[in-house]
Order: sequence, then structure tokens, then C-alpha cells
Amino acid sequence: MLYISTRGKNCEVTAAEAITQGISRDGGLFVPKDLPRISDERLSLLLDKSYTERACDILGGFLTVFTEKEIKESVNAAYGGGKFGGEHVAPLAKLAPDIYMLELFHGPTCAFKDMALQLLPHLLTLSAKKTAGGKRIAILVATSGDTGKAALEGFKDVKDTEIIVFYPGGGVSEIQRLQMATQDGENVGVCAVSGNFDDTQNGVKAIFTDEALRRRLAVKNMMFSSANSINWGRLVPQICYYVGAYCDMVKSGEIAQGDKVNVCVPTGNFGNILAAYYAKHMGVPFGRLICASNINNVLTDFINTGIYDKRREFILTSSPSMDILVSSNLERLLFELYGKDDEAVKGLMKRLSEDGVYSVSQEVAGRLKEEFHGGYCDEADTAKTIRDTFSRYSYLCDTHTAVGLKVAGDYIKETGDQSKIIVASTASPFKFAGSILSAVTGESLSLSEFRQAEKLAEITGAKIPARILEIQDKPVRFTEACEKSGMEDYVTKALGI
Repeated sequence: MLYISTRGKNCEVTAAEAITQGISRDGGLFVPKDLPRISDERLSLLLDKSYTERACDILGGFLTVFTEKEIKESVNAAYGGGKFGGEHVAPLAKLAPDIYMLELFHGPTCAFKDMALQLLPHLLTLSAKKTAGGKRIAILVATSGDTGKAALEGFKDVKDTEIIVFYPGGGVSEIQRLQMATQDGENVGVCAVSGNFDDTQNGVKAIFTDEALRRRLAVKNMMFSSANSINWGRLVPQICYYVGAYCDMVKSGEIAQGDKVNVCVPTGNFGNILAAYYAKHMGVPFGRLICASNINNVLTDFINTGIYDKRREFILTSSPSMDILVSSNLERLLFELYGKDDEAVKGLMKRLSEDGVYSVSQEVAGRLKEEFHGGYCDEADTAKTIRDTFSRYSYLCDTHTAVGLKVAGDYIKETGDQSKIIVASTASPFKFAGSILSAVTGESLSLSEFRQAEKLAEITGAKIPARILEIQDKPVRFTEACEKSGMEDYVTKALGI
């Protein structure tokens, strides 16, 4: 299995090289040259396997440069030991006759990013040994809230790595901020950026593609890599839970093998739903992929019109991990929809960078609408969905998942499609306790973040995750902030280059 860049398909690398580099030197993202196939027979064999066994099978098709033993040890280290609360790493909860919640938040940081970021450190360290010649890896992360903590937790004290996380100051929940600011580990750093997530993401990408900085790192026997979903090693583990969810639907008797199932994913950077797209094109019988946005609905407009226009107001919402106007992983989808035409993708990305807008061809716009349905949910409907879902089903969902539920419901009403829907449930509601409490009670309470969590638990009977409770007793280690123009300086000082 070889990988090519979305902006230079003639440059072929192995999985280990793609994971170690994180992003291609031409600024593109690595994608598999061809997708491994899941035949009906192979899918049948996966039905009776555990989550880790399925993951080993799926990953083996993508990571052919790794031995079977290396993959198995990495997967067991990532998902074993009770890190995800038990045998069911990503359980399905039946909410309504045709709606199923794929719970992806049972990991160490209570968000779906754990599904990939508990595995990525193992894949990256193995990859570096195969390709980096003993270099120390400097991992840079831009986060809109959840990736930062999950990456810090995954890479803390991992040998021969340093990790620096940038987040938008004022653009994450207080629990998300404290999860990062109290992070332990000798190789970690955290810095707030005066700007939004797009500013932090652009800053990290600029540092990655700075050849002079790359040479300064090389002198110190170091190299950059990424833990964001621009890194293929972040994206490929997410394919596993979509394959697993379909298998669980069949195994539980909710569907027969071969039945179509729709998937609804609340997403901002497009990585989570892109993993479902890859699973579908590997052979999993998924129907429509429903892309759910909050009021920063650039993806909804793109799916419906074929025009991607980031020239709009950036709005801070109660679902901050989706407060994104430049969806990096969309580049991978464009590459596929344009038939792996790297020149077309380069042109689109150039227009986005220079003009802030691009439009796809009529043919590509048609393919896009065949695969995806786009919808969005504003703040009022987010709160209403949280309240109604708890009232009707006694199911407490977070703000991002509420966006997904609302858009899934709208899709059913608009299309009349009666296929069953898997909704990605992406975070614990206690990471956004203030917003959830306000939604459930219908009033805003002037309480501390942790008192809000306690009140929410009292009212709903839901249990606060231990990993959130422990934050209130941990000392704050990181209070630094910088302008978006100062991100490179922060990196060079932190790395001593």
C-alpha cells in the first residue's frame, strides 16, 4: 500500500513515511493510492470479532509496511487495559427505532479524538524507527478543543517526541481549556493563540512547510510531524469504528448484512465523516453520509451549492470543536471526487488561500450531492435538541452530538428516507456542562464549571467521568498565550532551535 499527495500524486511514499511526515512537503495531504476492499465474505468474518480484532484487520490493509505483530501490539496498547471502560470500545446505543448512537467518548479524555490519538503515538514511533533515522519528532497540533487534550494524553512522555498544542484563546470550553492547561508530562507544551481555530490551523501548516525551519530542526536531529487529522495516522483508526458499527448493527439483528445504513456526523474539519466515506468506498453498505454543521455552516453550503466560501463571520458557539471555516480534510475528498487530479486540487486550494472561495465543476458538485447531505443546527435548536432528547429518551448528549441529532431528524423529514441512521456521538456532555445544564433546565446558572457539572449530574442522574472530576485538583501548568504571528517563535523557543 503506497500513499500519494493530494497536490503531487507522482510522489509515492509508504504508510510509515506518510505518518512520520504528517503532511506532504508540497502542502498536500497523504491519501492511499488505492483503497483496500471489504468483500461480503470478509465483512461476514468480521461480525464475530472484537473491536481490537476488527481494527487489526482493517489497519492491516492500510499499513502494509508494519508487521502483523506490530499492529496487534499497537492496537492492544491503545484500546486495552480498560482505557475505554470495557470490552465495547465504541458501543452503539439505540435511541429510537431508526436512530443509533455510536458512542465515541469513552476514552481517557471523553471525546472521539481518543479513538485515534490513543493509537497514533504507537504508529508514529514505529514509523519513525522505520523512516526517520533516530530523529526526535516534534509534534505540532492545532485544536478547536478536543484534539489538543487527546493528543497531549496520547503523547505525554513518549520517548523521542515533543508535543506542542495551540488552541484559540476564548474559543474552547473551560473544561477543555483546563484539560490542556493541567496536562502532565515532561515533553508537552500548550499555548493559547489570539485568534480562532482557522488562525491556529493556518499557523501550524505554515510552520510545517517552512523549509528554513525544517533545516534548523534537522541540525538538531529533529523533524516535524502532526497529530491533527491531516496526518493519515490520525484518520485511518477512525475508519475502524465505522466498519465496527456496521458489524454491530448486523450482529445485534438490527439489520441484515447488505442493508443500507445512513451515517450522520457532526463535523467541522471533515475528518470524522471522511472516515465514514472511506469505509463506504471500501465496501461497507452505507447509504447517505449526512454532514452536520453548527451555525458556522460552510460545509452545508458547499454540499448544497458546490461553492466553498470561507468569507463569512466566524461565530463562537456552544459546540466549539466545530467552529471551523477551513475544513482541512475536505481536500482529501476533493482529490477523490476529481479522480485523483492533483492539479485540480492545487488550483482549488490556491483559490481558497488567495480569494477565500472556490467552486467545483458541475460534475463534481453532482457527485458530492449523491454521496452527502448537508444540514446545520443553530444555537437555539442545539439547546432544544439536548432538552428534548433527554426528556424523551433519558439520553444526555453533548452540544456537538445534538447538532448531529437535529440534522439527522431534518434529513428524515426532508427526504422521507426510512433507512436506519447511525449518529456519531462525539463527546461527553460533561465537557460542556454549562451549555448542557442551561439546555436541560432552560436557565443560565452562575456557577463554576465544576459546580455546573455536579448540578447536571444531580438533575439528570448521569455520572461525571472521573477524568473530568480529577481536573479540579490538578495544578495549572500552562498559561502562555501568543499572537498568531508569534506561533513560530513559541515553537523555536520551546524546541530550543
